[in-house]
Amino acid sequence: MAAYYQLIGRNTDTTGKVTTHYRSTILAQGAWNEHEQHMAPATGIICAELDQFLPRGDMRIGRISLDILGLIPAGEFSITTRVIRPGKTIELIESEMMAGGKTCVVARTWRMMTQNSQLIKGLEDADAAGPENAPIWEGIRQWPGGYIQSIEARSHERFTGKGIVWLRTPHDMVEGEPTSDFVRLMGMVDTANGIVPRQDWPFSWGFPNLDLQIHMHRLPQGQWLGLETVQQYGDDGIGLTSSVLHDIDGPFGRSEQILTLRPMA
Repeated sequence: MAAYYQLIGRNTDTTGKVTTHYRSTILAQGAWNEHEQHMAPATGIICAELDQFLPRGDMRIGRISLDILGLIPAGEFSITTRVIRPGKTIELIESEMMAGGKTCVVARTWRMMTQNSQLIKGLEDADAAGPENAPIWEGIRQWPGGYIQSIEARSHERFTGKGIVWLRTPHDMVEGEPTSDFVRLMGMVDTANGIVPRQDWPFSWGFPNLDLQIHMHRLPQGQWLGLETVQQYGDDGIGLTSSVLHDIDGPFGRSEQILTLRPMA
């Protein structure tokens, strides 16, 4: 079965910085432009690099902050990953995605020490009805592009600007390599911006996101990603898409996306 990306090669320099070259497939194709990659699988491939970068058994990723500096071209690109703040209990990792000589995405990730905090564990985000009995939501197909066509969407409840949608994909992130649950689910989070738009199709305003912020109080598991999402538009051309992130065991974190609102030509 096809994957979102093909590995070309990987190199580690004397400082420990890792640069990996990939080629995107049609499954990574974006929704706003047929010649770009969708930010969802782009996030997934960055997370695939993070997943294997100097792993430590006493630490895990708690936050990933991705800034989208421009269109992410389809085709060949590289990801360079390095530690910019080493430490025994916390470390900050930077990932730079480049294509055609330009930086497309810069991600900064906090990896944090883990310890047993069961005595004080407590959540405010509630469980959401799971995907098992939810009807398939074919409305997501109104978005074009190979990425959207690659995922399955289910939903119990969806309204203008608010709803819960469950997603899964049968495709691996990298051809010929197993995909961890973390990478698989992170590779769908950015879809949140398109599942409860505050407009009817066809849209009169575009609302692309300029970033993706992901915070996790635990690592996700399983094949299903639940997005409990609210989309809000301000009156000065800026909007916000906010989501509680769920897996089959319940909420595991949150995501935020800042939007630039622009009239469609």
